[in-house]
Amino acid sequence: MAFGPVENGVIAETLIATPKHTLPPNPGFAYSKIWLIPPRTELAIPNVWVDSMRACSPPHSCYVKGDPFDIDIHYRAWIAKHPSALNIFDQIVEVAKGKQIVMFLDYDGTLSPIVKDPERAIMSEAMRTAVRKLAACFPTAIISGRNREKVFDFVGLSELYYAGSHGMDIMGPAQGSNGIKASGVKSYDGKGNEVVLFQPAKDFESTINKVFNMLEDIVRKVNGARIEHNKFSVSVHFRCVEEEDWDVLADEVRAVVQFFPTLCLTEGRKVLEVRPSISWDKGKALEYLLNALGLEGRPDVFPVYIGDDRTDEDAFKVLNKQNHGLGILVSTAVKETNAQSSLRDPSEVLEFLQRLVCWQQNHT
Repeated sequence: MAFGPVENGVIAETLIATPKHTLPPNPGFAYSKIWLIPPRTELAIPNVWVDSMRACSPPHSCYVKGDPFDIDIHYRAWIAKHPSALNIFDQIVEVAKGKQIVMFLDYDGTLSPIVKDPERAIMSEAMRTAVRKLAACFPTAIISGRNREKVFDFVGLSELYYAGSHGMDIMGPAQGSNGIKASGVKSYDGKGNEVVLFQPAKDFESTINKVFNMLEDIVRKVNGARIEHNKFSVSVHFRCVEEEDWDVLADEVRAVVQFFPTLCLTEGRKVLEVRPSISWDKGKALEYLLNALGLEGRPDVFPVYIGDDRTDEDAFKVLNKQNHGLGILVSTAVKETNAQSSLRDPSEVLEFLQRLVCWQQNHT
């Protein structure tokens, strides 16, 4: 059962047939080349890339918070289609009652605010406390485009599952604090704790290292641009780049990526991403984690995914293909999205998580 649009203040229930997704065999090992997506043979002209970069990076807000008369008419229509998860919280938990909730969270823009310097995207102590309590109630994973180890350093909670590089680098406890055990290739973290590890893009690590080395000096010549190595992907941030320089940056990055036929270039929120051309994304990571936890395809499971970026749409699509679950987009701007609900910013995410924990504690 999935959330549909709100009709007369009630969430409409939408039944969608769910094709069974089969994960590749041998979790923990890289996929064979049959999983490669054919690379693009033609490069987009610069202004097309700039238009795409602009579309992925809408303005922060379409309304003035607290003043309903200043809300943009388009935002009114959008929020009616994607209602606030806080406003429909009672309906959400009513549908989730009696089911195993599983939480999936993006990091940047969801658990931490978007900042100019990616190295300073620090989550608040209040958010850390909320996520810790959340993981004690439900299996909880963070799925980010960032380096998995970097996200772990930001969050600092070993009881979570972490999927870095857009889900291409997954690690988590063999048994969560909620008692649910995960299957997969066993390994150990730096503290000697038993964990499960899955890296479908492991064969691309040396290629990613090469492209990072080629891009590093080039990107730093563009004023305001930053480059980040995410182990199985490379992020080129242009949040601090003047818009008139976006085409220069896109040209430089594309010129390098075209020499690597097994890699592809995608766009996110003020970021260009160089990634392996394999059939893997945040949606596949969500499916893998549900499978590893023994929760995939069960009618008594209720997955919730909260994210703010274009790359999170793959996870929202997965939930829409299933007959239950909820996708929540974090945004104050009007965006095309596959999410059914919305929250405006990390402060509302915090409130939603706190309310969910409180609800669970009162019903156990």
